[in-house]
Amino acid sequence: MFYDAIIIGSGAGGSAAAYQLTQMGKRVLLLEQGQVLPRDGSTLNVDKVVRQKLFIDDSPWLDGQGNMIAPQERSNLGGKTKWYGAALARFSEKEFGEDQAHQCLPWPISYSELEPFYEAAERILDVRTFAIELDFQRIVDGLQKRDDQWRSHPLPMGLSQYILNYHDEATHFDAFASVRGLKADGESFLNRVKDNANLTILTGKKVINLIADTDNPYKIAGVMCADGSQYQSSVVLLAAGALHSPRLLQRYVEDAGLVGKLSCYRQIGRNYKFHLLTAMLMMNAKPQTDVLRKTTVLLHDALSHSSVQPLGWMDGTLLAPELPSLVPKWLANMIGKRVYGFFLQTEDGSHADNRVIAAANGKTLPTLDYDVHRLPAALAEHRQLVGMLKRQLLSMGYLGLTKQIPLDGSAHACGTLVAGNNPENSVVDANGKVHGLENIYVVDGSALPRSSRVNPALTIYAWSLRVASMLITRNSKK
Repeated sequence: MFYDAIIIGSGAGGSAAAYQLTQMGKRVLLLEQGQVLPRDGSTLNVDKVVRQKLFIDDSPWLDGQGNMIAPQERSNLGGKTKWYGAALARFSEKEFGEDQAHQCLPWPISYSELEPFYEAAERILDVRTFAIELDFQRIVDGLQKRDDQWRSHPLPMGLSQYILNYHDEATHFDAFASVRGLKADGESFLNRVKDNANLTILTGKKVINLIADTDNPYKIAGVMCADGSQYQSSVVLLAAGALHSPRLLQRYVEDAGLVGKLSCYRQIGRNYKFHLLTAMLMMNAKPQTDVLRKTTVLLHDALSHSSVQPLGWMDGTLLAPELPSLVPKWLANMIGKRVYGFFLQTEDGSHADNRVIAAANGKTLPTLDYDVHRLPAALAEHRQLVGMLKRQLLSMGYLGLTKQIPLDGSAHACGTLVAGNNPENSVVDANGKVHGLENIYVVDGSALPRSSRVNPALTIYAWSLRVASMLITRNSKK
């Protein structure tokens, strides 16, 4: 069968594009290398998820120094969205502009151009806010008493209004996958169209190559999967994620002999971003009883590229992997009941040498080259944020530890096929089409010029809806 569109990957971008194209009547093939997650409760099981890491695709990579790393990617229908913490905030208008001091690239579109698609994504995901809980309210009050530059805002969440009726889900949504459909994710889009005859979803299909048109290397004819199967379509949409989509495109351009012919080739894989991230676990003498916890985001007037969110529920079972192995269970439980977790993130800006490189030059593994010292403004702000918050919480009676999220923490990966108007410094245009190629589009986080101070998921959904909508409009005019 010949398709109107093939979508590679089923995360935020792939699922949103599949929804938009399918409900507009296009014949769509969605290819996902993983399988549908089980609904047997294993995705809420701390031992299976945290200790055994059964649901992580930890394929080996090399870092910029040639050391082995294993980015924590996800291979399942819905991609990383099944595992995210469901924070679904918009980027601010300011975060669509350039910020040279922080090495932030401008978007080729404005906030107002993406706004209708933000609204559409929020409707489909049924985004809502929850009331701040008692323990966190005390923390916010204490911080604002010590520093009047702290601002608190309700955090838009993709959680069901009924999640608090299910304690196992309410305490295991952040980094776990819901078994009752109480967290809005990529499948929230797919479920709306999965029964449509014009949508085909195939799992266990890892795309390894893009296939060139016989007479025109600037046009993609289809894709080849690891099992040898091939599929053809009018257009191809890359949605495999910021670590994988650029490698597919890089290999295609090189194999098709277009290296010296596409101005954007040199930008493929560059400008990798994943936020500067620190987890902070702070213990108080008093037990912490908040359930959801992730209800409010904290911003600071002096730190315009950073935010603080609470982590989800914490107890001895969740905390134990972070404690020395000699700590007995009873002590881990006692500590866990008194811990409040925070997730500190700072926008990391763009640097061309922070990049993804497909396996080449005799190497059998792909490379993820990222050095935070190439981003001095972001590093300085993040260090200021971590030190300041830790001191202020200490003055409130919270004592704890911090852990910087390492390079393998790729949950917020973006920017490696960056959008822009100039093919000399970007890979895709304002409508998501790869510069110089006729029919290949990028709908995942690879296209994001900025990562912002908040989680990128909602913006990826919105970008994908916009690209798919523009694609439909463009084709209807032909």
